Formats: sequence, structure tokens, C-alpha cells
Amino acid sequence: MSDRLSGADCVSLSGKRFGMEMTMNELEKCMAGEYYDCHDGIFLEFKAKARRLLKEYHSLDYEQKEEKRRILKELFGGIGTNVSVGTPFICDYGRNIYLGNNVSVNMNCTFVDCNKITIGDNVLIASNVQLYTAAHPVELSERLTPDWNPGDERYFCRTYARPITIGSGCWLGGGVIVLPGVTIGKGSVIGAGSVVTRDIPADSVAVGNPCRVIRKIN
Repeated sequence: MSDRLSGADCVSLSGKRFGMEMTMNELEKCMAGEYYDCHDGIFLEFKAKARRLLKEYHSLDYEQKEEKRRILKELFGGIGTNVSVGTPFICDYGRNIYLGNNVSVNMNCTFVDCNKITIGDNVLIASNVQLYTAAHPVELSERLTPDWNPGDERYFCRTYARPITIGSGCWLGGGVIVLPGVTIGKGSVIGAGSVVTRDIPADSVAVGNPCRVIRKIN
């Protein structure tokens, strides 16, 4: 897991080498995988909207499917047909989540969507699955925000975010954790309790911590 984060750190630092950070706003830095200030006002606005919509969503009865879909369409960046999201459900911004057709997200899932989370068609997400796009540098000297002081509006730690992609036809078992930057290929099954630290190829059964392919399917 630490190797993946260290590699991502190198990616996030690449923009600084070319002076990109000087011309990008905080949202652009975030979506580009650069260090960004997650306490910037734009992200606080995203969070406030998501919390409002989630509060409304959680207040609805199971049978109120039209009302639920209306909220999910406003919350998510994109949503297909025949999508269900069990409660409780937690996300950061909502706007970076894109769901295809025939997607089932079971109860108690957490999607930290600081960057894009893209889920294809015919996907099963079991209970307690956690998708994390956000991360911090491993080395403390890199993790701490330079020149930060108590009372500073900036976050005290450097943050970056990398997208997660779940291909069509996948099934993620209960309690699966997917780390930043991971792509799970179409038709793959991830065993319950696995921690997915690296890309998983299509049509594979993968299990464990760190998650590894144990056989091909289909």
C-alpha cells in the first residue's frame, strides 16, 4: 500500500516541476492529482450541498423511490437507470460520482469522491464498501503543509486525489476498500474484506490485503 501512495506522490509533485500549480485554482489542482487545499471555499460549498441532500435522502422511506432518484440525480455527477443506493450512505461531494445502469450500492457504503469515481453498468457494491480517492504523502516532511500555523484556514496536511474506476459487470464484496487511483477491470469480482491497492485486470477473482488475483473467470 505504501508503494502505491509513494508513486502517487511523485505524480502529484510533477505539476510543481513544470509550474502548473501557479496557474491552477484549487479545484483544478484537485482534479489533476496535484496537492490542493481541501479547505478552500469551493470544496466547503460542495460538502455543504452534499450534506443537505444526504440528510434529505436518509429521511425518506424505502418505498419513496421517485423522491430518492430525484435527490441522487442532483447529488451525483451522473446516474443511469435502475440504480439503488442503500442507507446509510456517505460521500464527500457527490458531484464526482458517476453510476451506470443497473447498479446496486448496499447499505453503509462510503465514497470519498474528491476525484472522480466512475462505476459501469451491472455492478454490485456490497455493504460497507469504501472507495477512497483522497490521500496524503507518506513522509511526514511532505505531508505537513509548508508554513502552516494554528488558525490558518488551509488544511494542515497536504492532500491529493486520484480517480477510481469500477468496470461494468463487477461485484465488490462486503467491506472491500479501494484506494486512490485504482481501476478494477470489467467483470471482476473482489472478495469480501479485500484492500485493493493496485489495478485489477478484467475478468478476474481477486482477494486479500493487498488484493491479488487468484484466478480468471468468464
